[in-house]
Amino acid sequence: MAGAVTALALTSGVLLPGTAQADPGTTKQCEVSSGRSPQTATAAEVGIDPDGLARAMDLAIDPTRFNIQLYRNNCLVAGSPTNPESGGVAWNLWSGTKSVVALVAGLAVDAGKLRIDEPIGTYLPAGLGDDAHRAITVRNLLTESSGMEVAVAAEGATGLAQLDPNVVAQALAMPIERPQGTMFRYSQRAVDLLVYVIQQSVGEDFQSFTQRELFDPLGIPRTDYYWARDRAGNTYGHAHLILPPDDFAKLGLLVGNRGSWNDRQVISADYMRQALSPSASMPCYGFLFVINGEPCRLEFPGLPLDAVKMSGMLRNDSYIVPSLGLMLNWTGIATPGASSNYTHSVMRALINSFRDPVLPDPGEYQQAPDVSVTDPMIARPDAFFGTLGVGPYAYPGCNFLDCLGETPKAPFADAPPGCLILGCVGTDPRTPGIR
Repeated sequence: MAGAVTALALTSGVLLPGTAQADPGTTKQCEVSSGRSPQTATAAEVGIDPDGLARAMDLAIDPTRFNIQLYRNNCLVAGSPTNPESGGVAWNLWSGTKSVVALVAGLAVDAGKLRIDEPIGTYLPAGLGDDAHRAITVRNLLTESSGMEVAVAAEGATGLAQLDPNVVAQALAMPIERPQGTMFRYSQRAVDLLVYVIQQSVGEDFQSFTQRELFDPLGIPRTDYYWARDRAGNTYGHAHLILPPDDFAKLGLLVGNRGSWNDRQVISADYMRQALSPSASMPCYGFLFVINGEPCRLEFPGLPLDAVKMSGMLRNDSYIVPSLGLMLNWTGIATPGASSNYTHSVMRALINSFRDPVLPDPGEYQQAPDVSVTDPMIARPDAFFGTLGVGPYAYPGCNFLDCLGETPKAPFADAPPGCLILGCVGTDPRTPGIR
């Protein structure tokens, strides 16, 4: 497979920038590419000290990282030595998928087909969902403040095995516990429901719309990726977009350029401004993006306040800082016990390598407050039993074997060869990836 970083030199196990010096006060600017070979630059050309960047990359490259790509001013500057092999391998973005859903929502908004402050009942078929659920607005699905109860682990567990008979019905069965817009509650099913709402608003399959309006302009062919569906054919929104890191980088660059792709405004700047701004119920969250701000500083050590993140489980992230022209993607498997100060150490070294501008040192690592899963709603089993049609989380007429009058497909019935939970591998021509 061809990786995006083959133009960089491999030295001592790390892809190091060159040593050419840029004129003081100037940094090289690149154009984004819809092809397979991004424009590159040396560290010095983009205002970064080469030795400092080498130290940052030494810290970044460890056994938990599958792929690392660092861009500044749209120029690929550095990456992992494994990038040529891993850059084209489709890999699960986990909850980074949520941010992609937010981008697709923006396309529907820009097309005049989806209205952010409209109740979702405007788009749902008659009779689907009760009045309280139909009154939830699109905005409150985008900001994870729908008011629905959550059972994060149980909701996610059924998606891992693609057991879900119909995630739309399952979402509409989640009890409403508080008025919408009043509290941030990280829900998986709310984003699955949002995907269906977008699909209804545009009048075509969600993935077909996404391919034409988002992926095609960026040069991401349909053969690159696998986006999992439930057993009724609904696209998962909370996770399971299995996409090569080279394509994940393109999405990060699109966000960093505020929806612009060279001379084309793919997503309006107004929508991107809203998506990357604090929501009323959570200052660290926008439209399915984690965003920086005073309460969220430990998530973004030393980075400017406009930093945002497409954040996925197992440390599959894209850090994006528009004011610096910076985008850092990394994918892999952060195993239990992986260093808790990994991100801080890498970011601190990277920040200290900046010369244009010079950035303040974020200081030593500070232990983040304990946000471990302690709420029983996170892991309570009711959502799992609801999948089987049992208990208070079951939607009327929907169970494991029959849902809304249809027989769900077998789990993984639509999965291409070689695609499992983490990614897609193999030589079968139907296996997604960049070749």
